[in-house]
Amino acid sequence: MKVLISIDMEGVTGVTHPDDCLPGNPRWDYFRKIMTDEASAAVRGFVAGGATEIVINEAHNVMRNLLIDRLDGRAQLLSGRHKTFSMIEGIDSGVDAVAYLGYHTGAGKQGILSHTYLGNTYTGIWLNEVECSEGYMNTQMAASLRVPVVLVTGDDLTVADAKTYAPNAHGVAVKKCVDRYTAICLTPEVTMPMIEEAAKNSIAKIIPVEPPQGPFTYRIQFDSTQPVIAACHIPGVKKTGDREVSFTLPTMEEAFRCFGAVSTLVAAGIEPRFG
Repeated sequence: MKVLISIDMEGVTGVTHPDDCLPGNPRWDYFRKIMTDEASAAVRGFVAGGATEIVINEAHNVMRNLLIDRLDGRAQLLSGRHKTFSMIEGIDSGVDAVAYLGYHTGAGKQGILSHTYLGNTYTGIWLNEVECSEGYMNTQMAASLRVPVVLVTGDDLTVADAKTYAPNAHGVAVKKCVDRYTAICLTPEVTMPMIEEAAKNSIAKIIPVEPPQGPFTYRIQFDSTQPVIAACHIPGVKKTGDREVSFTLPTMEEAFRCFGAVSTLVAAGIEPRFG
């Protein structure tokens, strides 16, 4: 049994502020250790549950956060940011299940460090008119390849969000959201056994998923006007408002990859001192 772990950082226990997860900050350097330990806890659980191959895909920021010398050696690490399937790179490599560690809620929603892919630039993203978090979007891509989500960790609102897109997945809330930058956090001493046990139990019985039916329409709202120009450089992406674009493609893979292209162009058009 092959398991893919997609690991983000905002949903790691103790993380509540951008400085906690922005590379180069002392707090990031501290929390990347806990991030690595959460990954290792999941690996231990999946191995105990019968997994024979585990790949961990770095899904946060520059996608080079985990400390490989601290990672459980029974996993392989997929590190680096240039990936066809971004946060779920490797989803097309014959995996039987995917897990989301350290995830968070979507743009415009309550939750610790809530956003969708680009910080505050996206204020709302809809896929076939369902407002989606990263977890929802990634799950639609995984489901198109018949890969089920079996485990989600993050704050309590992230676990609740996961029930809307992966109702059979096991959830582990490592902290409780008070506000976007404030949480009641469990200590690693408590969360590591929780993650390990949930990972073990999550693959005891994997429930198949049916692929979503296309076509697939993305509607994206921005916090300002200039991302519209950047996004519309892509053929098929159309301006639908002063701060909104949309596009429709026949398969989830095409739509997912087009969204990735939009994000790349939009990120390049953000002025760091003004947004």
